[in-house]
Amino acid sequence: MHTPTRRALLLVVPPLAIVAAREPTAAGAEETLAILTRSGPVTFTVELALTPEQHARGLMFRKELPERHGMLFDFGVEQEVSFWMRNTLIPLDMLFIGRDGVIRHLHENAKPLSEDAIPSRYPVRAVLEILGGSARRFGIAVGDRARHRIFEAG
Repeated sequence: MHTPTRRALLLVVPPLAIVAAREPTAAGAEETLAILTRSGPVTFTVELALTPEQHARGLMFRKELPERHGMLFDFGVEQEVSFWMRNTLIPLDMLFIGRDGVIRHLHENAKPLSEDAIPSRYPVRAVLEILGGSARRFGIAVGDRARHRIFEAG
């Protein structure tokens, strides 16, 4: 049996590193989330951010986000969180959502590239980032409920 030399291993490793670098930072799978507003349900196609690395990357460096699309950051348990817009090129609305799916806080039109902290103000299970202005356009407000598999039925 031939044992690879150190030089041969060096030739094999870089392509593997390149493949790892190309993997999407979000889970990749898109799912549907609905917000139950006073005017009726509004649906979004969301990417899930589940790991600390995915949470850190979020929607950074994206030049556009289609209407009714977003990213759902799931923290697994309720906790107070804070976001910023470093390296985020588009304005975003941030919906801070409790484990029961109720929107507890809403921050509209977060300023691109800002390093100002945007706190949840309350313990939340998840944060939904959508295109800036969408909350107002679709009538989404604090107290509305998000329907998605991560939230407890309520």
